[in-house]
Amino acid sequence: MSVISEDHVRGSSVFKDISADDDDGLPAEIESLCMNCHQNGSTRLLLTRIPFFKEIIVSSFSCDHCSWSNTEIQSAGRIQEQGVCHTLRVRSKQDLDREIVRADSATTRIPELDFEIPPFTQKGTLSTIEGLLDRAVAGLEQDQPGRRDTQPEVAEKIEEFIRKLRKLKEVESEFTLVIEDPAGNSFVENPRAPQKDEALAVSLFKRTMQQDMQLGLRADDDLEEEEEKEPAENDLEAMRGEVLVFNTNCPECNAPASTNMKLVQIPHFKEVVIMATNCDVCSHRTNEVKSGGATEALGTKITLHITDPSDMTRDLLKSETCSVAIPELEFELGMGAVGGKFTTLEGLLTDIKDLIVSKNPFMCGDSSTTGRVQKLSEFGEKIDKVMSAEMDVHIVLDDPAGNSYLQNVFAPDPDPEMTVEKYTRTFEQNDDLGLNDMRTEGYEEETSTAGN
Repeated sequence: MSVISEDHVRGSSVFKDISADDDDGLPAEIESLCMNCHQNGSTRLLLTRIPFFKEIIVSSFSCDHCSWSNTEIQSAGRIQEQGVCHTLRVRSKQDLDREIVRADSATTRIPELDFEIPPFTQKGTLSTIEGLLDRAVAGLEQDQPGRRDTQPEVAEKIEEFIRKLRKLKEVESEFTLVIEDPAGNSFVENPRAPQKDEALAVSLFKRTMQQDMQLGLRADDDLEEEEEKEPAENDLEAMRGEVLVFNTNCPECNAPASTNMKLVQIPHFKEVVIMATNCDVCSHRTNEVKSGGATEALGTKITLHITDPSDMTRDLLKSETCSVAIPELEFELGMGAVGGKFTTLEGLLTDIKDLIVSKNPFMCGDSSTTGRVQKLSEFGEKIDKVMSAEMDVHIVLDDPAGNSYLQNVFAPDPDPEMTVEKYTRTFEQNDDLGLNDMRTEGYEEETSTAGN
């Protein structure tokens, strides 16, 4: 950043008129204050137009005293009526040479790496896709020396991510670059312009209230008015950012208790609702997970080959419609037996062991027999061996509603030990889910007929 000297502003005009008769084509040079050493440096301003886009202001500052420099761009026009989202499939090294304009209000994402540059964290830039990747690498490497001394594990993970970013420049496989700008002033070059670019998709969208506030188009008071107009939508946004508490009664002792609820976005999956009830009187605890979305069009069958104890740490979402099977143990647990859970694979197996062994009424009292107790105890020992990876088994999660999930630790690459199969539900499965009798069409016609 540089500060234009007050004397210069008073003495002459900062900007030159854009004219076809302007022969020199030189940028305007302005004496500016260096924010690094507080000596006077110089800022060059160039007003230019990008073909098939719009006018921009390119500024470049340099200081002869401390050799500090920086560059940035600003839109020379106004904030657009709608935001813009550019989605580019980078398929070759030639695509890395495409020019891009990234405004400071834009969010940049590479979904294959779960990489994101949030808005207003970097200045606007005029660069290429390769330059964008180089700048991201430089930003991550900036604090690496200090991390290696204080947080070596974190430094190693960041170093591994840096290697993935650098590998993108080889374009061994295509990847996606998304630039989403609510101000509508970002741009990705189309080298085939004015013809259509099959690799580039450009879409316009309506800004949200929060995006308008970030851009300074609305005041904080407008948000309160909007909350009154659209309470349901804003309540949903609030739920995503905080834990909601409801008063209830404990299912064990019926004492007053509280239920906590929160919306959570699971990476590479969807949004889920997590609910937990704690009782301070009897210390009873329950937790339940429900999908935040609709029933999927296809069912999902996830099969994991357990080969290492580290598999037990995989995140797992089991909906209430999901059944669990371990073929090697001839074991199958029907849907709804342990309810919906968001836990780890070890947590699920522990719950299964508790359900079959610890909390089984046939393990104690008059209902127990020696043979039954021994058989169930042996099953509990086998579950322990599965959790320590001493047994070679597969675990199968079959959810006809398609709302269950098991973490892929190799994401975004395929997991060699896990398969995810999508299938069409049978009539019986649709009947169990209540979909056969569900009607979503024709209500308006029936209502108008009944009114007449």
